[in-house]
Amino acid sequence: MELMQFLITILFELFLMVVILRVWLQAARADFYNPVSQFVVKATNPLVLPLRKVIPMVGVWDLATIVLALLVSIGKFIALYAVLGYPMIWADILLVGVLSAISQFLQLLFWIVIIRALLSWFAQGYNPMQAILVQLTEPFLAPIRRIIPPIGGLDLSVLVLVIGIQALRILIGV
Repeated sequence: MELMQFLITILFELFLMVVILRVWLQAARADFYNPVSQFVVKATNPLVLPLRKVIPMVGVWDLATIVLALLVSIGKFIALYAVLGYPMIWADILLVGVLSAISQFLQLLFWIVIIRALLSWFAQGYNPMQAILVQLTEPFLAPIRRIIPPIGGLDLSVLVLVIGIQALRILIGV
């Protein structure tokens, strides 16, 4: 039973991360030809394209992909409740699914910021992976830098953002 719970959780969460990354890449207007972007698009197209026929984009927000992210997150809890034999209380499943999707985005943001910070110490020259990380994180880091500029070459915006992300995850409680 524990193995089934682990497998369901890991499969749904990995796919949810890819779907969330697609929403984020589109909202950030990241480079579509980047290898990471290409992987994300190809991995999610089979489910996004049929939804897009019914649900349009609104500005930079791809509502079809956002709906897919919510469906994947809610689907995880439906599958877990079914396997574990919990009663299906739909209001709880919907609420936990939405909060879980938000928490998953915050967790993804946390790790991408950390990876970007670590890569900045070692990377030299152009790196497509680092370029996509900059495109994804700069909208979050730039406002913090306007308030707290780099001090002696040390950029504290990453630290402030990481603390903010963790505080939000604690508030959400998922």
